[in-house]
Amino acid sequence: MTELERVPPGIDPNVPSSARVYDYLLGGKDNLAIDRAFAERLLSVAPDTRLVARANRDFLVRAVRLMAEQGVRQFIDLGTGIPTSPSVHEVAHKIAPSASVVYVDYDPVVRLHTEVLLALDKNVVSVQADVREPGAVLDAPEVAELIDFSQPIGVLLVGVLHFITDAEDPAGIIAAFRDRMAPGSYLTLSHAMAESSPEAVAQLTTATASSPIQATFRSHDQVLALLDGFELLEPGLVPVHDWRNSDDLPLLPRDELPMLRIDGALGRLR
Repeated sequence: MTELERVPPGIDPNVPSSARVYDYLLGGKDNLAIDRAFAERLLSVAPDTRLVARANRDFLVRAVRLMAEQGVRQFIDLGTGIPTSPSVHEVAHKIAPSASVVYVDYDPVVRLHTEVLLALDKNVVSVQADVREPGAVLDAPEVAELIDFSQPIGVLLVGVLHFITDAEDPAGIIAAFRDRMAPGSYLTLSHAMAESSPEAVAQLTTATASSPIQATFRSHDQVLALLDGFELLEPGLVPVHDWRNSDDLPLLPRDELPMLRIDGALGRLR
C-alpha cells in the first residue's frame, strides 16, 4: 500500500468499496488499488461505465435542482459516496442558501472527506450510518437537529439500492423513510437495471457475488414497485442520461442504451 492509500483505522485495503470505486470511475483520487482493479474489471465488461457514472451524477444534480426549485429546503443524501462537485448542498444552496443537507454513508473514508469539506457549513452535516438500518439514520442526533420531518424533504438514493439485496428488504428501507416524510416530499433514486446487456449482468453479478459491493439488477417493474406511494414526475423511470436532460451534447446518445444501464426517477409523496 502506498503513502497515498492510507485510510482510517478499520478499513481493509484488500476489500473494495462502492464509494471508492465510484470515485475512481468519476476521475477522483480517493481510492485504493483494490478499488481501481475492481473498476477496471467492470470497465472490461461494460466499457461505457465511466460515462454512465457521470450521467448518474448529472441526474442527481438535475433532480436536486428541481426539488429546490419546487421549494424543498432540506435533503437527506443516503449513500453519499466520496464528495464530488457539485455536491447536493452546492446545487441546493445556489437556489436556497439556507437549505439543510444531511449526508449519510457507512464508509469512514467518506465520513472523513465529508467532514473536512463541510467543516464551515452549519447547515450541512455528515452521519456515518448504514442505509440498511434506516432507524439508525432517522434517529441520529444530527438528523433530529437539522431535519424537520413535518416539512417536505428530499431523500436521495442515487446509485445505492442495487447494492441492497432482496434479503435486506429495499422496499422496507424506503418505507421507513416514506413513513416519516411529510406530504409534498420527494424521493430520488437510480438503479442498475436488469435490462442492461445480458453479458454485463451475468459477468457483473458473478464478479460482485459475496463481495461488499454485490450487485442486484432489478427489472423496470421491480424498481417501479420500490416507488410505491410516490407519484412519479415526468418522464418517469428512464435511463439517467435521458431524465430531463436538456443538454445539447448529452454524455450518452439518447437512441443508444449503454451495456450497464442505470435508470432514474423522481417521485413526489402524495
